Amino acid sequence: MPATPRLTRMIDHLNTEREALLAYPEADLATIIQDVGFSCTFCGRCCTREFNGHVLMLDEDTERVRSIAPEALIPAPYFEFCDNTGVLYTSGYTIRIKEDGSCHFLDQNRRCTIYTERMGICRLYPYMLHRETGDDGTIDWRQIAGLNQHGEYHDEIGRAEAEEIAAAVKAYEEAYLAQEIAFLESLMAHFQKENLRHVPKILDQQIAAFRRGEPVPVKIYYNGTFVDGTADCRESGMVPHRPGKR
Repeated sequence: MPATPRLTRMIDHLNTEREALLAYPEADLATIIQDVGFSCTFCGRCCTREFNGHVLMLDEDTERVRSIAPEALIPAPYFEFCDNTGVLYTSGYTIRIKEDGSCHFLDQNRRCTIYTERMGICRLYPYMLHRETGDDGTIDWRQIAGLNQHGEYHDEIGRAEAEEIAAAVKAYEEAYLAQEIAFLESLMAHFQKENLRHVPKILDQQIAAFRRGEPVPVKIYYNGTFVDGTADCRESGMVPHRPGKR
């Protein structure tokens, strides 16, 4: 099954998202940031799988973590493509999750052990700017994550600070979309060059094996190329699924 038509549609969609992001008024986001007035209470909840999924890191984040603790890096467990040889593909790295569901870098006192070198999204959280489909099917902007689930709100944030945060959020979201687009474009070129095919049935089989706790081969997009790796669900904080077991 050729992957090119689907990849082209996905790239077009992401380019449309990027255009919408760039057109979003930065001043409006700054106003929302001021209205929310988030204040971190160091509860550590945002650093757990219970409250957030895996962070797909930008290349600059990966480089920083690689220099600090390379053992913390694992393939982001978001697999939408698999070639006919059984290799899965993902658009970047994420951070290993401990057995208790917390981030590799969260200590027993709920403090980040690499706080000054933490990932970009961790610096901006809970502010974000992307469009999501609501329960009613309407696509609208989401600017805040985990509202009322952690931290405190209605703290005073000056206009200059809010504008600085808003600019950083837009820059991060654009960089994320750019990385996703580059991944899909590189994947399309890789499939064509190596004469590979995307096979949904094999994708389903490999994801099932991954969920059972079997290591599966994966290529991770990083710095413009694909790096060979292995994905293990336990490193992602997942309990292997055993059919028939309760």
